[in-house]
Amino acid sequence: MKNYKYKILVLSDLKQAASTMLKSTVSLAKMIDGEIDFLCVKKPSEIVERENQLSAIRTINQEHFTAKKEMLNLIKPISEDYNIKINHTLSYGNVKDEIGSYIKEQQPDIIVIGKRKSKTINILGDNITQFVLNKHSGTIMISAEKNTIEPDKELSLGIIEDAKEIFNSEFTKNLLKNTQKPLKAFKVIENSDKKNEVSLNDNETVEYVFEENSDTIKNISNYLSKSNINLLCIDRDKEKDKNSKHLLKSDINRLIKNFNVSLLLTNGKQLILK
Repeated sequence: MKNYKYKILVLSDLKQAASTMLKSTVSLAKMIDGEIDFLCVKKPSEIVERENQLSAIRTINQEHFTAKKEMLNLIKPISEDYNIKINHTLSYGNVKDEIGSYIKEQQPDIIVIGKRKSKTINILGDNITQFVLNKHSGTIMISAEKNTIEPDKELSLGIIEDAKEIFNSEFTKNLLKNTQKPLKAFKVIENSDKKNEVSLNDNETVEYVFEENSDTIKNISNYLSKSNINLLCIDRDKEKDKNSKHLLKSDINRLIKNFNVSLLLTNGKQLILK
């Protein structure tokens, strides 16, 4: 087996719980033997249009110095505390263009972004979550602010429906090695008297069964909180599958919006060890 480090790209604007997101990324990197690239994109300053050229250049240089210092103040303590290297890049330009170019050039295996708080607030601006979902067909981690993943601590891992299939990859096998037992599985079925039933399929998995209805996502979200899940796996391939049933047939953005835990949107085919 080749010695391969998974490339993890963190996208941040240095606002809204950037420290929490970076710590969660460090946790993931330690579990799967990954290397971290931290990308911050800033929009070009509008002051160029308002001031003379010399003054504008001076102000832009000051803004760059301030942003660089802020980024290093975020990264350095976490890098030192957990003894992990974090590469970092500060870029200027159109946010989507810069992110798209970086993804194309660097080909990350996993992209980490923050969970938006509302329809109008996003960690990097307008609709960046959807942009990344469209641009990157591989695994994406949506980092939540609450019940976060802690470095050097076991995961409380959950899976949705048929996500067990993703555990055939080396990547997800490494996750399982760092997961509390039992693993928690959430399954949706039609017209059943067994809704919200809890059953042990084996010594390592407990299954929560829900009846499919308009409250299914809300009910699962409540169970996620009660079960103290801090990472929920969803297989992205299932969402695109026309034959997929129940919950995974929903728009993935609806799940992101309603599940208040960190999500790992996986693509098992992309995570076979290279």
